[in-house]
Amino acid sequence: MGFSGIDILFDGTNLTRLLKGMWLVAEISLISLVIGLSLGVLFGILRTSKSRIIKVIFKLYLEIFRILPLLVLLFLFYYILPEMFQTTISNITVSIIVFVLWISSEMSDIVRSALVSVPKTQTDAGRAIGLNKLQQYRFIYLPQSLPLVIPATLNLITRVIKTTSILLIIGVPEMIKVGQQIIEHYTIKVPTASLWVYGFIFLLYFILCWPISRLAKHLESEVVR
Repeated sequence: MGFSGIDILFDGTNLTRLLKGMWLVAEISLISLVIGLSLGVLFGILRTSKSRIIKVIFKLYLEIFRILPLLVLLFLFYYILPEMFQTTISNITVSIIVFVLWISSEMSDIVRSALVSVPKTQTDAGRAIGLNKLQQYRFIYLPQSLPLVIPATLNLITRVIKTTSILLIIGVPEMIKVGQQIIEHYTIKVPTASLWVYGFIFLLYFILCWPISRLAKHLESEVVR
């Protein structure tokens, strides 16, 4: 009896490796998002500052890490900088650093755009009735910016999860990397190995991203309501 494509997926070792790759994607995404989103919110608020110096610094930061491709940043932090400083950094650590830089720059733009969309007349009115800066954020900025921030943030989360596939370039054993290794092992024995393995990886990415996409739509409707 021949070895079929479905047998590849039902092989305990292969399935375990793919699920570990999925878990690694989730771990890297979660850690990067927690740090990156937090920094992004802070940077976004700072970018609305009246200080020209602060605005220039964070605008420069935003432009650098939004314009440079993630692939370039990965090579920079994994190959070039360690060689320059005669040190080593694990590929997982580099992945988190690069994703935090990217996420925080994207999130800062989301937050800033939402904050500047609030009419100035409302903040002037808030100051007129004695609201301090913190109270203005709580009662004026937050209620009006959330409908813009939440959908964009959840969309960013799904982009982060999907973008983890490029981490195979620096050897991170995420799903695509593991899938390639499995396909290379079985491709002669099973010509359709790539179809089965990549199809299963597509399913795993769908499992990770679909609930977030649904949550984004639900929260958007709730906030708008």
